[in-house]
Amino acid sequence: MGLIIFLLVVGTAAGFIATRMMDLELDLVSTVAIGVLGAVIGGVLLRFLAVAAGWLGGFVGAVLGAVLLIWVWKRYGPKR
Repeated sequence: MGLIIFLLVVGTAAGFIATRMMDLELDLVSTVAIGVLGAVIGGVLLRFLAVAAGWLGGFVGAVLGAVLLIWVWKRYGPKR
């Protein structure tokens, strides 16, 4: 129940700010609905981007780690 109240409060604030930024005059119910739906869409989108960035970050980290390991091997490894 607390989550629903929190979502309504955040949705009201987000909807109010968004409608003012977009110069749109709406009634309270529409403002809250826009804010709550926007919060849900934004939350899903941000989670997806965070996961994608996590995968990409892991891949970049793996490549950089491999490059560092090759550099150390060539620098300090056995000489041929």
